[in-house]
Amino acid sequence: MKRNLKELVGKMTLEEKAGLCSGLDFWHTKPVSRLGVPSVMVSDGPSGLRKQDMAGDHLGVNDSIKAVCFPSGCLAACSFDTELMQNMGEILGDECQAEDVAVILGPAINIKRSPLCGRNFEYLSEDPFLAGKLGAAYVNGVQSKNVGTSVKHFAANNQEFRRMSCSSNIDERTLREIYLPAFEETVKEGKPDTIMASYNKINGTFAVESKWLLTDLLRKEWGFKGYVVSDWGAVNERVQGLKAGLDLEMPASGGDTDKQIVQAVKSGKLSESLLDKAVERILRIVFKFTDSRQEGNFDKKAHQAEAARIAQESMVLLKNDSALLPLNKKKVDDILFVGAFAKTPRYEGGGSSHINAWKVDSFLDAAKEAGVSIKWLAGYDINESKAKDKVLLEEAVEAARKAKVVVIFAGLPDRYESEGYDREHMKMPQNQDLLIEEIAKVQKNVAVVLHNGSPVEMPWANKVKAILESYLAGGGVGTAQFNLLFGDANPSGKLAETFPLALEDNPSYLNFPGNGSEVNYAEGIFVGYRYYDKKNMQVLFPFGHGLSYTKFEYSNLKLSAKKITDEETLEVSLDVKNVGRHAGKEIVQVYVAPKTHFREVRAQKELKAFTKVSLKPGESKTVKITLAKRAFALWSVALGDWFVPSGEYEILAAASSRDIRLCQSVSVTSTRRLPFKVEPNTVLEELMEDETASEIVKPIVSAVLKGMSGGADRGESSKAAVSDEMILGMVKSMPLRALRSFASMSEADGAKFIEDINKKLDAKTCR
Repeated sequence: MKRNLKELVGKMTLEEKAGLCSGLDFWHTKPVSRLGVPSVMVSDGPSGLRKQDMAGDHLGVNDSIKAVCFPSGCLAACSFDTELMQNMGEILGDECQAEDVAVILGPAINIKRSPLCGRNFEYLSEDPFLAGKLGAAYVNGVQSKNVGTSVKHFAANNQEFRRMSCSSNIDERTLREIYLPAFEETVKEGKPDTIMASYNKINGTFAVESKWLLTDLLRKEWGFKGYVVSDWGAVNERVQGLKAGLDLEMPASGGDTDKQIVQAVKSGKLSESLLDKAVERILRIVFKFTDSRQEGNFDKKAHQAEAARIAQESMVLLKNDSALLPLNKKKVDDILFVGAFAKTPRYEGGGSSHINAWKVDSFLDAAKEAGVSIKWLAGYDINESKAKDKVLLEEAVEAARKAKVVVIFAGLPDRYESEGYDREHMKMPQNQDLLIEEIAKVQKNVAVVLHNGSPVEMPWANKVKAILESYLAGGGVGTAQFNLLFGDANPSGKLAETFPLALEDNPSYLNFPGNGSEVNYAEGIFVGYRYYDKKNMQVLFPFGHGLSYTKFEYSNLKLSAKKITDEETLEVSLDVKNVGRHAGKEIVQVYVAPKTHFREVRAQKELKAFTKVSLKPGESKTVKITLAKRAFALWSVALGDWFVPSGEYEILAAASSRDIRLCQSVSVTSTRRLPFKVEPNTVLEELMEDETASEIVKPIVSAVLKGMSGGADRGESSKAAVSDEMILGMVKSMPLRALRSFASMSEADGAKFIEDINKKLDAKTCR
C-alpha cells in the first residue's frame, strides 16, 4: 500500500507531530487514531525476543514472554559466518512477526575496547571489519521478514561506568578506523530501519545531540534512510536532539518533551519542517511493518534446535594437547565430569538482552537425552567465589585421581558481568580456579569448558590439556557442548577477540573507565590484536584463534596483479585442503600488512576478509576474495577522507592473527595526494621525503650539511664529538626558518623560497 506521508503529516496538528517523536510507554510508539496512524511495539534483542507483556523496563527486571534464547554476540561472532548470522536474524524476524513486534533492538556492534566492559557479552568483536560484516548479515536476516532492527549503540559506547553522562574522548582517525566502521558497514550493506543513539557523550557532545554524528555522517555521508531512536532515557535536551537528527525519544517522557518541541516551534527556535521530516521517517517505518504484515513463525522447538546448532558452530576449541578431545562414548565410565555449570549453565548475559528462556539444555540434560550415563560432581558452589566448601573440592579431587579423563565446567557467575556495571578484574571465582589447579595436580588429562561473556585469566592454562570456550551459548548450550566434546560435531569457531595473559596487558588499562566525567581513548587505533601485534606481546590466545579435530593445509596463494592503483580491486585466491581424518570447517582470514613508510603510525596488519569453508577429509577448495581501496586505506584528517599511501602491502592468508600461513606482496599506487602546504616551521625532512620538493631543497641541504660538518678536513676529535649521523639528524629536524642562521638565507629570500615550493607542489603533494 503506497502512502503519501507528506500529505498525512500535513493533516496533523503540531501537538500530534511532537507526540509522535516520543514513546507511548516503555515499548510502544504513539498512535494518531483519527488519521489511522497505529501504535507499534519495539522489543529488546539481539539474542532472542525479550517481549514484555506487562510492566516494561530496559534492564530485564520484569519478566518477558517465554522465548528461545540464542547465543550472545560474544559467541555468535566466533562463527565468522555471515550466513549463520543472517539465518539467526531470519528466525528472530519470524518470531517478531508472530508476536506483533515491529522492531527488535539489535544488533549491538560496539567495539570491545576493554575486556572489563560489562556489556561485552552482547557486543561482537574487537575488530570493526568483523563486527560490521556480521552486523550487516544479522540486519539483512531480520529485515527480510519485514521487521525492523535498531543497530546499537551509536557510537563509542564501550563501557558501563557512568555511561549516561561520560564523554568518550577520541581523535578523528581512531573514530573513523575503529569505532565507526562497523556501523558504516551495517548501514550501507544492511540498510537498517533504525539506529539507536547511545547514552554517552563523544568529545563533549551527547551522541543524541550530535548533528555531525546523526545527520552529517549517518544520513548525508552514509545514506541512512530510517529513523534514529534514543537509547532508553538517553535524551538530555530534546529540542537540541531533534535539531541534530534524533527522531524518536524512548521511552515515554510523560509529555514534557513533547511540550518542549511544541513551544520551540511556536517560538521559532525549531523549524516545523525539520519536525515534519522526523515524523515522516518514523511513519515510514511504522507503516512498513503494519502494511506488509507476514504470518510469522514461533516454532520454539525448531528454533531451540537452531540455537543449539549456532552455538555448536561458534564454540572455540582453544587448546587440545595430545588430542584429548573428542571424548570416547565407549569409554565414558573412565571420564569424570565436574562443575556446577554442567548442571546449571550460565548461558546468557544480564540486563536488556536477558531472555526468559523457554528451555535451557544443560550438559547433563544433553547426556541424558543421548542415553549416555555419566559421572558428575558439583566441585564448587556457583553462589560462592572463595574456596569455602572443602567437602566439594576434596570429593572432586579424590574422584579425579581415580578417573582417566576429567572434564571441568567452569566460568563466570551472572553477578560477575552484566549491563549496568563493568568488571573490576578478569579473574574467575577463586573456588573454581582452585578446583582446576588441584585436579590438575592429580590428573594429567584435564579439559576445561568455559562459560563467560568476556576473556578471563587462566593461571592454570598450561596445566590442562584442553579448553573449550562456550562463552554464553544460549538455551542450546548443553546440546552443543555434548556434541563437540564427544565428537558428534567438529569445533569450527575462532576468537573474535584477543585473550590477554593479564588485565594489565590490555591497551586501555591505564585509561579505563576514566574519571567518571570523561574517558580518554589514548591507545588510539591500537585496540585488541592491533596493539598486541605492534608491541610483539605474548597473549594467552590470539584474535582469530580456534582449533579443530582435523587439520587444514593452505597453499597456492595468488594475486590478480603485482601492481594496482588505489582505485582498482585486487583478486586473491588460495587453496585450502582438509588433510586430517575428520570433516570440518576452516575459517580463512585475510590480513593486509602495510610495508611502506608513512608518517602516520599504522597497525602491523588488519583483518580485511574472511570466509568459512566446509571440507571433507582429503577435500580441497579454492577460496576467492576481493580487496578494494578500503582494505589498504587509513583515515586522513588532512584530506577528510580515506587515503592509501603508495607502497608495498603484504597479503596474508592466515588461520589466526598469529598463525600466518601464506604471504604475497602487491604494490599499490595512490591516485590522490595529501595536501601539503610548506610553512616557515616545515622541517627539511618533510621536504626531503617528497618526490617534488626533494629536488628543490637538495642544494640547500647539501650546503647546510657541509657548513655544519666543517668540511672534510675536520679532525678525529671533532668527528668523535659530532658524528655525521648526528649532523644529518639535526639537519632533518631543522625548520625552514632556521635557514637564515645556517644557510645565510635572508627572511625575504626564505619567504620567496617557500612561495616557490608551494607553487610547484600546488598544495597537493603527497608526503
